[in-house]
Amino acid sequence: MRALYDSKSKTIDHEGLKDFFTNEARIQSWLDLESALAQAQAEVGMIPASAAANIAESAFLDKIDLVRMDEIYQKIGHGFVPLIKVLVEACEPESGKYVHYGVTTQNIQQSAHLLLVKRFHGKLMEFVDRCIKNLGELAEKHQHTVMAGRTHGKHALPITYGYKVSVWINELLAAKERMQEAEKRVFTVMMGGAVGAFHATGQDGMKVQDLVAEKLGMYSMPIPSRNTRIFRAEYITNLCLLATTFHKIAEEVYQTSSEEFGEVSEAFTKGTVGSSTMPQKVNPKLAKGIIANAQKLYSVQTASMYVAPRPFEADSSAYFIYDAALQESIELMAEIVLRAEELTRTIVVFPERMLDNVMITKGLINSEKIMMHLVDRLGKDPAHELVYELAMESTHSGMDYSEVLSTNPVICENFSIDEITEMLDPRAYTGLCAEIAQTFAAKAREV
Repeated sequence: MRALYDSKSKTIDHEGLKDFFTNEARIQSWLDLESALAQAQAEVGMIPASAAANIAESAFLDKIDLVRMDEIYQKIGHGFVPLIKVLVEACEPESGKYVHYGVTTQNIQQSAHLLLVKRFHGKLMEFVDRCIKNLGELAEKHQHTVMAGRTHGKHALPITYGYKVSVWINELLAAKERMQEAEKRVFTVMMGGAVGAFHATGQDGMKVQDLVAEKLGMYSMPIPSRNTRIFRAEYITNLCLLATTFHKIAEEVYQTSSEEFGEVSEAFTKGTVGSSTMPQKVNPKLAKGIIANAQKLYSVQTASMYVAPRPFEADSSAYFIYDAALQESIELMAEIVLRAEELTRTIVVFPERMLDNVMITKGLINSEKIMMHLVDRLGKDPAHELVYELAMESTHSGMDYSEVLSTNPVICENFSIDEITEMLDPRAYTGLCAEIAQTFAAKAREV
């Protein structure tokens, strides 16, 4: 596992998400490709049906000699040829002649790797759906929970926590749509031979590729060139875009769970230790794991972009890097989404503290509302100028904003004391936050 911050089975159940990362899973994916290839070739009359049936029967981990496979690897140093040899040995002599017929190593390895990624992808989307549903419940519950909206790190306008969560839901829905739309380009089978032009198999080879894809629930690569890397780069990029939303959620939790904010907290299990020297520490463990692995994932995407343009019909340095980059990406993403699902399901919100914080400026956060009430009477620019001067007076003099407003002749001429009090209440100026939260809570339920 290459993740910077790994989940532990005793605290986070990976629910099979990491089963796709084992050496056994990798070898079985190669066998799955060899089996599908043989069956497809038999269907077009390229190899005997009996041979294909025997190859398919033999293409399982418990049917091949893994010890011998490793011995062959130690002797010849090729990562894939030992698999071919032990599969041939597992088959009947006549059938073994047709193992790995008409294709090259990269055809099988790349297609098999993408098959594994596709299986991972299906599980990943299940976790994303669960995160969306978790957030939908949070948005609905806190559609009216008022807090400070912040821009550039400062109070801007009042919002609700449900609105904030809706932004996350919208991004996750977009990420899901983006990744699903890319499936037809990413999860492809290539069976075109050494350079991708079906030299050894001709038209039948194209039919075989289509059949292999169909058998594995994948797509047939339009031009099975080993030089085409952008679609794997697209998937890594899509993982990064998905990760950025989880990263954003984690950053918000990480910062607003600090004592200075105190607005949310990760769920705490009695007995959990946050520090070896500071007994009082309760750290945002889920959030920091998301942040660390997301930042690492972005660097993997950068490496994949650098190597994508490598020249000619195949390049060892390129596919070594891409194999590693794709594998590392899904491992990092697994760590991110495992934490994200638990975080979105268990996050603790403190509405009272959010209200305390939004009231810190004693109504300054509602300055836009006051300005908008003056626009019809003074015009936009004069209204802005007046409210700016009053806000700055309150900020720099230390006088309560309500007192500054209630002693200004222009304000008093246009508003009563009760109206001034009402205009300063953040709970009465949240725009369409609640409605937006309701809308996206409903969208989350639809998932």
